[in-house]
Amino acid sequence: MRPLEDVLRSLYARIPLGMRFGLEAMEAACQEAGNPERAFPAVHVAGTNGKGSVSAMVEAVARASGLRTGLFTSPHLCRFAERIRIDGHPIEDGLLVPLLEQALTVGAELSFFETATLAAFLAFRAAKLDLVVIEVGLGGRLDATNVIPVPRAACITRIAKDHMDKLGETLVEIGREKAGIAKAGLDIVVGHVDPEVRAAIDGVARDRGATTSSVEDDAAANAFAKTARVGLAGAHQLANARIAYALGRRIGASHDACARGIRDVEWPGRLETVKTSDGPVLLDAAHNPDGVASLVAHLRTLGLPEESVALVFGVLADKAWEEMQDGLAAAISRRFYVKAATHARAPRSPEELRARHQGEVLESVPEALSRARASVGAQGLVVVAGSILLVGEARSVLLGLPRDPPVAM
Repeated sequence: MRPLEDVLRSLYARIPLGMRFGLEAMEAACQEAGNPERAFPAVHVAGTNGKGSVSAMVEAVARASGLRTGLFTSPHLCRFAERIRIDGHPIEDGLLVPLLEQALTVGAELSFFETATLAAFLAFRAAKLDLVVIEVGLGGRLDATNVIPVPRAACITRIAKDHMDKLGETLVEIGREKAGIAKAGLDIVVGHVDPEVRAAIDGVARDRGATTSSVEDDAAANAFAKTARVGLAGAHQLANARIAYALGRRIGASHDACARGIRDVEWPGRLETVKTSDGPVLLDAAHNPDGVASLVAHLRTLGLPEESVALVFGVLADKAWEEMQDGLAAAISRRFYVKAATHARAPRSPEELRARHQGEVLESVPEALSRARASVGAQGLVVVAGSILLVGEARSVLLGLPRDPPVAM
């Protein structure tokens, strides 16, 4: 068997194809592979922010119900195998290698993300799972995951500005793309969105023979959220828990199973506090203005003195970095800038970040973490944010975890 590193090298060679929009190549590859996407019941999760957290919660609820589960998410924090989870654990290398090789061979024309998606479908078919939770990669309508048949349940978590070069410049346009997961006979749970966005989502769903239901009208989900214990930090996770509860009931989970799964869920890198011998570090994958707003709101609840908080920040060049940086700069005065390294998209220059808001430029993540810690001492809090890729690298450094090359797709 080839080493995983060799197979990943072949997979990463497809990065230049980008995050390709369109289902034709994916549909053809799935057919060639015997349609693995039809081998399991699924939950499909779309949205701008919160979709990873909701996916993790629903998968945890399904396991709490006694089901054997799969979970497909992107991107990975440290290792590629994190994208494909079986029964709550990243797929083992010994299983991943032949599945990736099969996906690379069958889908010779597929992009990086399409190949990863096909490998996940193959893994889930081989494992004979009871339920698979699938997070949309980008958008919905033309995302590779949208080749699945009508799922058991689906949702759109929320709509915010992100990937506007691909999804549209307005929330309404973005909402339409997300609503493209609609399929005939499906009722989609919709989180809190503006009325005009909801109207756009409803229009797409109606045209596809689907319907929508607002989670805000779900009495049981709302009652649950009032007293819910959520395993993830941040007030915004209550909104995600409410959606996960609604989805959990739709897959047949009991109230108690929903409560246990949402209480016990783990989702690294999302307001995750890593306690090191040097002091605490808060890792948050906020990578757009909406995510930054949730992070800042959480920081304010901590009531920490300004001089005891330091920020390590890096961001990809195609993000709304000015708005993100402005939001964080208003809350944190000690700032340390570093590149958010990736194999897919260019990072914003740390010098450019410093030109907008004063801070110190560092050459590497370990240096940035060290300088930030020195600025606040052992009792202070170091915050890492701006990019999922940056958070993944910081987590690897802090916890001594092995790491595959990062990919922002």
